[in-house]
Amino acid sequence: MDPDPGSAMNTHSSLLYAQVLDGDPRMKIDAEGYLRADSWPGKGRAVFLGDVAKAVLRFLGPHDPPQFPSELGYDEQRWELTSSSGDVSVKITSDSYWGFGLFAKCFYNKIEITGPLTARARCIHDVVSSLGRNPWEPFWLRRFERVTGTKSKEHLRNWMDLVSWASDDMKSQIGELEVRVNDLESSNGDQDSLSRASLALEEASAALIDRNAPAVERALGRANSALIEADPSTQVLSSEYASIEIERNHKEDDSIPFVDLSEE
Repeated sequence: MDPDPGSAMNTHSSLLYAQVLDGDPRMKIDAEGYLRADSWPGKGRAVFLGDVAKAVLRFLGPHDPPQFPSELGYDEQRWELTSSSGDVSVKITSDSYWGFGLFAKCFYNKIEITGPLTARARCIHDVVSSLGRNPWEPFWLRRFERVTGTKSKEHLRNWMDLVSWASDDMKSQIGELEVRVNDLESSNGDQDSLSRASLALEEASAALIDRNAPAVERALGRANSALIEADPSTQVLSSEYASIEIERNHKEDDSIPFVDLSEE
């Protein structure tokens, strides 16, 4: 059954709200509305991106400079930006919900992310991990609920559904490689390579508990490489390929005509 169209697990898009705690980094918007580093030499309007938006853009993947479709007003932390990476696109709106926006924690971000569910979930998983806090928990609960039109329990569910989806996906990848380890152990796979694969999978599981997705990926890569080395069929194919190459080289050597130059 498809996810509830109104939930963050929607087939096509997710809508999330986050509490901003830090207004940095301070950046610039160039004349064409693109986000630039504060050190960018050209003229530009100052803007405070905030910790949440910074994390979302970081884990969105390789992307062109985010664009601000409309000009900023007097407040450098009240803005709307759009960006995309491959099949995933995001629109982030920054606005204040209390205190007239005098402090960074007066602001919240509305995050609209569109694309494949797996990619959305992975991005949000990494955002939560990097922030080191629960971005759905507001500084002022009642005002946050009123402005967003969403109760705190639903905010929690929307974020954690995506985080759990990404975690389950990585857990499934670990499980698949564990099955391969067991299969190769019963078919005389190379024990040293299998030991390395098992160790890498243990490291992947530990990294998953810490919500360290990049470490999970690196460990899975090591495990997969070790399993390739452990697989007897892979070794047989490599040996057969080497034998074919040697035989082909010998035939080429034999086909070289002999020319007697001793009488010239």
